[in-house]
Amino acid sequence: MTLLDCLRKWLGRDGSDEPDAEQLAREEAFKAHLRERCARFRRLLSSNKTALEAMSDVEEHLSGARPFGMDYVHAVSTRAVTAVFQMVRDLNALSDEGYEPLQQAFDRIREQMQNLLEDQPHQDGPNIMPLGDIRLHHITLVGGKMANLGEVAAHAGLDVPDGFAVTVSAYYRFMEYSGLHSELNRRIQATDMHSLDEVFSLSAALQQAVLSAPLPPELEQEITEAVAAMQRRAGPGLALALRSSAVGEDSLGVSFAGQYRSELNVPPEEACEVWKEIIASKYAVTAMSYRYQHGIPDDAAPMCVGVLAMVPAAAGGVAYSRDPVAAARGQEQVLLNAVPGLPQAVVDGAVTPDVFIFTRTNPPQPISKTLAGLAGVPASLTDAQAADLAQVALALEEYYAEPQDVEWALDSRNGRIVVLQSRPLHEADAATENRVEVADGAAVGPGECKILAENLPEGLSMLACGGVAVSPGVGMGPVFVARKEADMLSFPKGGILVVERALPRWAPLLSRASGMVSETGGMAGHLASVAREYRLPAVFSLPNACSLLDNAGDATLDAVRCAVFAGLNPELAAQVTEPPNLMEGSPVHQRLEALATLMVPLHLLDPESPEFAPEHCQTLHDITRFCHEKSVQLMFEEGSDVNQRMGKQLKAGVKLQYWIVDMGGGFRRHVGGAVVDIADIASTPMLALWDGMVAVPWAGPPAASASGFMSVMLESTMNPDLESTAPNAMSNKNFFIISDNYMILQARYGYHFCTVESLAGANNHENFVSFQFKGGAADRQRRRLRARMVADLLEVHGFRADVKDDSLFAVAENFPAADILQKTRMIGYLLIHTRQVDMIMLEQERAAALREKLGGDMASLLDRPLPAGN
Repeated sequence: MTLLDCLRKWLGRDGSDEPDAEQLAREEAFKAHLRERCARFRRLLSSNKTALEAMSDVEEHLSGARPFGMDYVHAVSTRAVTAVFQMVRDLNALSDEGYEPLQQAFDRIREQMQNLLEDQPHQDGPNIMPLGDIRLHHITLVGGKMANLGEVAAHAGLDVPDGFAVTVSAYYRFMEYSGLHSELNRRIQATDMHSLDEVFSLSAALQQAVLSAPLPPELEQEITEAVAAMQRRAGPGLALALRSSAVGEDSLGVSFAGQYRSELNVPPEEACEVWKEIIASKYAVTAMSYRYQHGIPDDAAPMCVGVLAMVPAAAGGVAYSRDPVAAARGQEQVLLNAVPGLPQAVVDGAVTPDVFIFTRTNPPQPISKTLAGLAGVPASLTDAQAADLAQVALALEEYYAEPQDVEWALDSRNGRIVVLQSRPLHEADAATENRVEVADGAAVGPGECKILAENLPEGLSMLACGGVAVSPGVGMGPVFVARKEADMLSFPKGGILVVERALPRWAPLLSRASGMVSETGGMAGHLASVAREYRLPAVFSLPNACSLLDNAGDATLDAVRCAVFAGLNPELAAQVTEPPNLMEGSPVHQRLEALATLMVPLHLLDPESPEFAPEHCQTLHDITRFCHEKSVQLMFEEGSDVNQRMGKQLKAGVKLQYWIVDMGGGFRRHVGGAVVDIADIASTPMLALWDGMVAVPWAGPPAASASGFMSVMLESTMNPDLESTAPNAMSNKNFFIISDNYMILQARYGYHFCTVESLAGANNHENFVSFQFKGGAADRQRRRLRARMVADLLEVHGFRADVKDDSLFAVAENFPAADILQKTRMIGYLLIHTRQVDMIMLEQERAAALREKLGGDMASLLDRPLPAGN
């Protein structure tokens, strides 16, 4: 039986063209039924778009450098799961519950995703651990700082302070006892971490919540008793140092340099309150911003606190067992930074330290020393003490079998070196230092600096120079001098930050800055470490920088030459490297990667295969593929209601097959038979789209270069998961569903798939045209470039375009009907003329010429009268 016979049998016709009243009533009833089914189909397509957008967004976040937090991970997972759930529901409604096993597959995948998203805090373990009992394997209980200190005390034979750790288990018990765990998570999830003012508000609220929460009575008692035991050992006059030791410090591939709080000279009776202050410091602006930029969720950094006896320090500072700057130049040496008194001034970057350089021999031999004090002021260390310190640093490196970053103090009572902290010296701490001397010891202004560098481009106007390059590179942007914390809220993205002191509080701005200058600080400071992690060009210890650069406007910081030049000088930035992806390998990144395995991969490739079934769906993408394929079959394939009763092939003289389904008002007249002519179409959006498709004759695919051709061949062979290339019974058919002012097109053109939907009615606020485009025959880079080109072309004409990987989603809405029809026509033009152009997108001249031609043709369509509808 032919398709026409099926149609006549259903309508009860005798073959005449003119239907009687009963037949017309049947047809109208079926159109109402069709409209209801089409509404479900449209919802399914809308959910399909949302799901694919979410999956593309996940891939983009995993491959890009833009930071994201667990709030994004939860949100994108929820968006994808909700959309796929809607697809499953609509498919079962369209099929009279014909795919119930699909719900079971969805429930299985959703449960697996939920298990990955749930974080349960661990409370096993003691609240208190004496330092003498702590070893390196206790790192998850006491954090890296205290675990390393306990290991040093037990095995390295070096002096450490007396003390104990208040463990991570105590932290979790405090959080649960006070009800803080769920409350803090809720507030963090609801905050836009890209907004500094929101982060400031969140920080104040969270810290206040922690400080006002009560301690569990048993924890308060244990801390008090442990402090009393220290007092008995030390005698009168004991003062405490409470130091943060968060889990994840030094073990997540990041330094956390200076992001958490330490309190010195704490009276023993205040230990419990100060412990809460250290816990609260986890929610300081600097700490939260740092964790967010590095992809570390709140739950991945529980806080332990070390309670240590204060060392009466004659001097203190930081020692690098292997100078990262010298190592970058192929030299091996030990770098010591020292100041009189406590080492805090070195690590905080508040002062410029004395610097001692030693060989890495046994025993170490002095190479040089640079004193920061005035003439006649003694060094913070004697040469003998410096040599002892170099030996301690090398001993710690030998014990841990990797270079160490050692915080130390010189005990004024006995002259012994006391180790306060030892941690791995990360690769991120490597930099290319260039110490620039200035004629009179200070950078005093343009024309009075002497730069020790060659090949400086001519015509540059120097604003300041001098200091130490703590992180190499060149940065350009507006100079911003920050003097108080409130200035952070006004810092422009891409600006060059200039400060008086290199304090850790400026760390939240580094991810937004293009460069940094400080009047104090050195290589060993916390902020210098953070700058190197961000690969942010930075110069410290540049005297008078704030006054010299105030109101400087746009400038270029050359952190190799230790100089700041007026204006933007891109010729200096030719060798600047891309910023690192700080998220890669982080807990948040790893969590999203694990979820992506349940969302993104596509395993259902061949609809004709027995494996194309609900029980074989392993991911959300599999379910969307299955739902989309089956819904199209239910709507349009031979045997479906639509195809048997309403589908008519368009007679248009083209090779591609187009089938038209009229929901009412889409035809100018009643059309008998199985074929409809374009002259009988009354749907204004379809006519506008069609007019764009035929307005300019297509010259065929562009001639590909050898590399472009091979890209197509390789992609076709090696990447069978392209949806559009999978075997499909609908591969040669494209379907329009139309009414008088509405149209949706589902089409496959070669290697890519697209959806166009347009509504152009009397109510402007309801009108829209949307375009979804994905796929191609070339490699991913070429497909991405094509999607971006199409997006750019549409944005010129008022579309809002979103490109994720090789997918394009574009929409224009709330325009008058005539404008919507003009924009629909432009999409019709692009449908035809962007076919197979992805293979030339890496050829810059040809791609630019193509873009110019496409843009010109689209502009000329504005002068072409719109086709008349009904």
